[in-house]
Amino acid sequence: MKLRKIAAAAAVAVLTVTMLAGCTTFDNFKEAFLQKEKSKDVTIQIGIYEPQSGADSKTAEDEIKGIELAHEVYPNVGGKIVELVYSDNSSDMDAAETAIQDLIAKNPEVILGSYGSVYSMIAGKYINDAKIPAIAITNDNPLVTKNYAYYFRVCYVDSNQGDLLARYVLDQKQETTAGVMLPSKDDVAMAMATTFINRIEAETENEDAITAYETYKPGQTDFTKQLKDIQASGVKSVLLPGDIADSANIVNQATDMGLDVMFLGPTDWSEKEFRSQLSTSVSKDHMAFVNFFSADDTINQESEKFLEAYHEKYGKDKEPKDGVALGYDAYLIAINAVNDAGDNPSGKDIRKVLAGAKEFQGASGSITFNNEGDPLRSAQISTWDGKKIVSTYTVDPY
Repeated sequence: MKLRKIAAAAAVAVLTVTMLAGCTTFDNFKEAFLQKEKSKDVTIQIGIYEPQSGADSKTAEDEIKGIELAHEVYPNVGGKIVELVYSDNSSDMDAAETAIQDLIAKNPEVILGSYGSVYSMIAGKYINDAKIPAIAITNDNPLVTKNYAYYFRVCYVDSNQGDLLARYVLDQKQETTAGVMLPSKDDVAMAMATTFINRIEAETENEDAITAYETYKPGQTDFTKQLKDIQASGVKSVLLPGDIADSANIVNQATDMGLDVMFLGPTDWSEKEFRSQLSTSVSKDHMAFVNFFSADDTINQESEKFLEAYHEKYGKDKEPKDGVALGYDAYLIAINAVNDAGDNPSGKDIRKVLAGAKEFQGASGSITFNNEGDPLRSAQISTWDGKKIVSTYTVDPY
């Protein structure tokens, strides 16, 4: 008996050494022998391509937070378990190329991300070649989806925000004239201003509807001349598509001069960084900006469900940022597309479902993708009331 035990132990030892000798590390051994591969028949893999380290990781947390919250609310779909697989692009353009290739090698059904348009643009060719659909969350650069049939996004590009703000001026404020004040040699600001101007001139059928058009140099500190010209024009709404620092400085100076004007800005104005640079004399009537989610205006059942889940996880005194709601919606759209694409769908099948999505009801509102993969969607026009963002108007897509 004793000899048999010794022989058995020796055999086990030899077998173990033999198996370990064929593996370069214990992790490889564990993966090869101790972990069973999950069957694609019972799981859906959603790839998360985000900067989890480096300079952009802090801001990217909102997108990841929204995705993970949606995963907690909807951990499975169509009888399948949803598994999140991550790839860190490290906030680095060189690392991003490796990260997207590593993620594609895991063969997820859909990829979400990345925060930072440049990382998504790096990934675009690889995603197209692999025919794996991807959904960007807060990327506002039009090149993310342009020429990449497999890339979609759930937020508006900057130029579209100009159109939304113009509709707010026309439909809600019932004004037929407006002004523009933008930084010189800024292509993004110009694109936003162009859609703003085009909408107002087309709706009013008046080529002279923009009665104040002012430019300034980025980093300029004195805007007295431009603001006096705006005051003299008599306009009540002025598009201000520059960066946060210049825009806050302009709004502050206009308030000090007593201008009865509302300045209109992009989603960047929803950041606390912008609010912190405004003087205490700036009121909620001095500004309005595009915002994709407002806790004060839950517009459908999904936004209520999202807010309830967010408060349960992070506290009732916490309010989610746009990026969290958009990340939540990107996940929902992804798993619904996989489910609607049928049994064992290919990337091409899932992409076809995404391209045909009509009025998908997410936490941030209704989303329909156009031919470029960009959304025709609802958005909030909001303002800062003290230290709190409040919604003043909902712009529906048309």
